[in-house]
Amino acid sequence: MGIFPNFGGYERATMQDLFLKVFYRDQVLPELMKSVGYRNRHQVPVIQKVVLNSGVGSQMDKSVLDDTVRDLGLITGQKPIVTKARTSISNFKVREGMPVGVKVTLRGNVMYNFLHRLLNIALPEIRDFRGVSSRFDGHGNFNLGITDHAIFPEISMDGTRRTIGMDVTIVTSAATDEEGLELLKRIGMPFRQR
Repeated sequence: MGIFPNFGGYERATMQDLFLKVFYRDQVLPELMKSVGYRNRHQVPVIQKVVLNSGVGSQMDKSVLDDTVRDLGLITGQKPIVTKARTSISNFKVREGMPVGVKVTLRGNVMYNFLHRLLNIALPEIRDFRGVSSRFDGHGNFNLGITDHAIFPEISMDGTRRTIGMDVTIVTSAATDEEGLELLKRIGMPFRQR
C-alpha cells in the first residue's frame, strides 16, 4: 500500500511519482480546456513518452558503454537498451551491429517521476541557466540536449570518469507546436524569455 490514498488505481506509486501526474490532471487540464476552448478532455494534449538517448563513439572501449548504461539506468530508474549500427560506414569506422548508443523510453509513472526531477532539480543545477529554447519539431514534440549528466542528483562524480551528454525527447499528443508549447509551459518547463 502506498503512502496516500488510491488515485484511480495507483496505490503502489509514491507521492513523488504522481505529483506531476496529479498536477496535470487537477490543474493543467482544466486550464487548457478553458483557455484553448477544448470541448472534451480527451482533446487536450498529453505527454505520451520521454525518450533519453546518448551516443557512444564507435572507437570507445567497452567500459565507456558500460558506464553509460549504468548512469542512464541510475538517472531513469529503468534499464537502458544498447542501440547498434544498422549499416557499415567505413569513414567513421563503424561496422553493422557495433554498439553506437544507449536509449531509454519512459512511460507512465516513471516518465512523470523523471520529468518532475528534470524540471525541479536537474535543470536549475545548470550553471548560468537562462531557460531552454522553445523550438519544437513541427508536430508538437520537444527536444532538449543535456551536455553533462552530472546535473542529476543520482550521479556521483567520484565514480564517473567522463561526462555523458544526452538528448531528451518529450513526445506529446499535440497536433501543433503551439499546443505543445502551451502544455509544457503549464507543466513547468522553463522556456527562455524572448
